[in-house]
Amino acid sequence: QVQLEESGGGLVHSGRSLTLSCAASGNINPNGNHARAWIRQAPGKEREFVAAITWATGSTYYADSVRGRFTISRDSAKNTIYLQMNSLKVEDTAVYTCAAKSGIGLIKQFLNYRYWGQGTQVTVSS
Repeated sequence: QVQLEESGGGLVHSGRSLTLSCAASGNINPNGNHARAWIRQAPGKEREFVAAITWATGSTYYADSVRGRFTISRDSAKNTIYLQMNSLKVEDTAVYTCAAKSGIGLIKQFLNYRYWGQGTQVTVSS
């Protein structure tokens, strides 16, 4: 059984940085590659894709709103992904959830992700 557990959320001032982690247990795709992603949901808004990474090659994908400020990475030994968030803005305030799925197709389509964590709150103050 796959489990995802996020950590690292908190309250920061705008312009500062924060790093989120998502540790996985279980085998997401015994037969091949898989993808992991960060999705966020701000109060009163729909969920939105933030960033994704393919596990085998480490290829990365970003939403336009975070490209250049956020960096997604992975540590295979720790079975963990990270989201380094720099130059945070008030509008980045949201619950950030990590997700995973078998395969790497439609990687930005978060509804395709099968496994989800519980989420961690990130609050950016002005």
